[in-house]
Amino acid sequence: MLLQKRGSDEPQGGSSEPQGGSSELTTRFRFPHPNAADEDGFLAVGGDLKPGTLLLAYANGIFPWTTHPITWWSPDPRAIIPIGGLHVSRSMRKVIRTARFSLTFDRAFRPVMEGCAASRPGRKETWISPGFIKAYTRLHDLGFAHSVEVWHGELLAGGLYGVSIGGFFAGESMFSEEENASKLALVAMEEKLRLSGFSLFDVQFMTPHLRSMGAVEMPRTEYLGRLRQAVALPLSPEW
Repeated sequence: MLLQKRGSDEPQGGSSEPQGGSSELTTRFRFPHPNAADEDGFLAVGGDLKPGTLLLAYANGIFPWTTHPITWWSPDPRAIIPIGGLHVSRSMRKVIRTARFSLTFDRAFRPVMEGCAASRPGRKETWISPGFIKAYTRLHDLGFAHSVEVWHGELLAGGLYGVSIGGFFAGESMFSEEENASKLALVAMEEKLRLSGFSLFDVQFMTPHLRSMGAVEMPRTEYLGRLRQAVALPLSPEW
């Protein structure tokens, strides 16, 4: 399904749209309802990766996955990590107590994205293209995308980044240069969201790793209801 352009005075019918005064937070595109996605979650193709388009997508349970062409997805079921429900193993708690790593937030957003995009043994490339890095770095500049960094001394050992709207956070990707660094990033981000009053931590697709740390799946309809409530929450001042 091709993404449609909207008229100059046409609202995004039946969908949530982030509020803001900047013209960058508007878009000339409109999305099909997420329920129109196929069994794999594919919904539409086209559009752009400008801030307003990305924010409208995320506020309606949709995210991009490729850039050539730009494709939009809304899987069913949807994987989330329940706020306050993250499973932290004994071994991970030991890693935290050793204080081997230090943590920061939003100190190195672009390097975290580049770390997530880097090739690794058994993986020559990822979906995180230079176009994605540019687009999400701009979202970060506008205050709608955030990162957690895991440091071993001066080395960026791991990290995680995602998109934030109101009380909703969509974890996009994480990476690890050292054992346990990505797990620590996930633990730190979940704690940050919990303490900041977030209500929904989206991780999109289930993986064995995420399941082991407490991620669960829910039907798209339930997810969309929780998403509407989450994006309506006031922006957290904690970032």
